[in-house]
Amino acid sequence: MTTEPAEESIVVRAQNGDNDAQKSVYKLHIRYLTAVCSRYILNPEDVKDVLQESFMKIFSSLNVFEYRGPGSLRGWMSRIVINQTMKFIQRNGRIEFTELSEDEYTGLADDPVTDNIPSSVIYRLIRELPDGYRTIFNLYVIEGKSHKEIADILGIRESTSASQLHRAKAILANKIKQYQSTI
Repeated sequence: MTTEPAEESIVVRAQNGDNDAQKSVYKLHIRYLTAVCSRYILNPEDVKDVLQESFMKIFSSLNVFEYRGPGSLRGWMSRIVINQTMKFIQRNGRIEFTELSEDEYTGLADDPVTDNIPSSVIYRLIRELPDGYRTIFNLYVIEGKSHKEIADILGIRESTSASQLHRAKAILANKIKQYQSTI
């Protein structure tokens, strides 16, 4: 049984201003979008503020959304949430970046094996990264953005994005090794 017709029907109704359909869209996606936003912002009140702005943007521009099958709405909404999250971060100056010299790259750890670590632990360890590292790590690894795209989004140089990712991976690798030593 496919949910595509039901999802598409809800989208069409929501686009036509049906409040019940809009509530359904909200209820179906709020948990996922909260998780997306929480990858970047740690303060729950800030997450709520960003999500409120995001849903205002989602519902005000839902008429331009074109349904392309299951997952297309979630993907479109996720992009809006990520964009609103990045605007929030930039507005509040919450990220500090430091660059690595070429010599510093050589001493950093390799990617650890994470097969036996629950995803909830990995998620927690990522959230423990400093803001700049966490933001770039998530944009690159989770969202699949290039260093050029990240540089454009955050107003930094590509080399800054690359060095922050490298440091984030090194810190995360050390955190994972520490976790593995305790289990």
